[in-house]
Amino acid sequence: MQHEKDAPLRSDAQRNRERILQVALTELTLCPDAPLSAIARKAGVGQATFYRNFPSREALVLEIYRHEMHQVADSAAQLLDELPPDRALRAWMDRLAEFAMTKAGLADAIRLATSTPGGPEKPAHTPVADAAELLLRANDAAGAIRPGMTPDDLMLAIGGLWQLTPADDWRPRAARLLDLVMDGLRAGAPGADGRSLPS
Repeated sequence: MQHEKDAPLRSDAQRNRERILQVALTELTLCPDAPLSAIARKAGVGQATFYRNFPSREALVLEIYRHEMHQVADSAAQLLDELPPDRALRAWMDRLAEFAMTKAGLADAIRLATSTPGGPEKPAHTPVADAAELLLRANDAAGAIRPGMTPDDLMLAIGGLWQLTPADDWRPRAARLLDLVMDGLRAGAPGADGRSLPS
């Protein structure tokens, strides 16, 4: 029946799906053509369960990408609930750096999944751009950053993240880059008072 098909996954089915995604993220980041059977085995699910959730490698890779992108995007509102706008923006940038490293690690797998003629297309960055917009507007309203910054401006400013590689010790370099971006965003802010983020 249609309504059963569209119903939310049972909790055990949802746990299986999330476990597959978690294992697949690790395995495909290490090896873009990791066997699906190995991913299923490490996730502790049978082949039937695996293919019921992800009928193809392409479906799995793109779902990992979407999942990670939505995790980053969804964290923006939560961070604004917990922190002042400028600290929320800086914390979100750290999450974006993690996403950038995930994307870099998965780049070959994504390329393989989306390069088949007639195959799926890579998802757009809309959720991440929407999250950046939310954070920038909150900072605008608080006078914490220079006015008029756009999500495109922010993505261009932090574009260096995509030059880092997951195999290196990327976290200290990413932190320095993002601190520099935050300093630039604060310069000329209407409410600037010389604050700096706690280390």
